[in-house]
Amino acid sequence: MLVDYATLPETARVFVYPSSRKFYVKELAELTTSIQQFIENWKNLDAPLTASFHIKYNRFIIITVYTTEGTLAAKTIDALVQFIFVLQEKYDILLIDKMNVCFKQGTFVQYKDLKDFKKLVKNKAVSAKTIVFDNLIQTKGELEEAWEIPIADSWYARFL
Repeated sequence: MLVDYATLPETARVFVYPSSRKFYVKELAELTTSIQQFIENWKNLDAPLTASFHIKYNRFIIITVYTTEGTLAAKTIDALVQFIFVLQEKYDILLIDKMNVCFKQGTFVQYKDLKDFKKLVKNKAVSAKTIVFDNLIQTKGELEEAWEIPIADSWYARFL
């Protein structure tokens, strides 16, 4: 069941999928409809889920889901991953590649593979204060408190 994000508890599970490029304005309406339809039909062991989503910075698909059982079945997570693979193919983007870094440069969100990001750090093109996105967060609370953080406060600090 699709619900308002604000109604989900801080413990709700979060899945962040960074796109290798910004979504074009003309894609957003269709993308939104596709995600809404997926969530409306998404189930956990045949029970409907309480979930929400938003597309942040026209670059991140963020799915937030809560289940009273506390855990999501492997089949439930697999259904989400399969849906994300469909979106990747449809929009010719990468959403599941975990070997990338998203960070802010001014008002822009950049997407670089880890190797290129390390070069940026080495060349001082980014600093300890540069805001990175920790897409490995697990909960709504972490999304709100620790998703956008300075490199110095993230696991990327080891590259400084």
